[in-house]
Amino acid sequence: METANENVQKTILTYEGLRKYEDELQDLKINRRKDVAAKLKEARAQGDLSENGEYDAAKDEQRDIETRIAELEKLLKNVEVVDADEVSTDKVSFGSKVKIHDMEEDEDLEYQIVGSKEANILQNRISNESPVGKALIGSRVGDTVSVEIPAGILKYKVLSIERAS
Repeated sequence: METANENVQKTILTYEGLRKYEDELQDLKINRRKDVAAKLKEARAQGDLSENGEYDAAKDEQRDIETRIAELEKLLKNVEVVDADEVSTDKVSFGSKVKIHDMEEDEDLEYQIVGSKEANILQNRISNESPVGKALIGSRVGDTVSVEIPAGILKYKVLSIERAS
């Protein structure tokens, strides 16, 4: 018999990602809740709440904070952390830092393969679920991988695989 918990998808994170979310949750619970409570108290002291824009804004902020806290608690309850020391350097896997050569643009690129919640192209962190991430997973140094995109096919040669620091 299948239980509801079996349908819950795990969020895969690096230790760095886990710390980031734990720190955000801590800040929301400790600091931001206090800040919004002070704003609400101050707005209530002004009297009539029916036309008090500051009170409405503080209530909206409080709602947003509580929603984010709930999201983070749900995420952290179903997290799987990948230990950088266990990341293989033989083939590209989750957590790998991989240097590739873009054969079309003739340039070298370096990415870390992370979960979708940690992906940030500006920090060279791509999701294991992205087209490039999926194509790279399982490849080895010297392999050429092809990624199909609407504009055609991109080809990358794997130059090196490291554990992310």
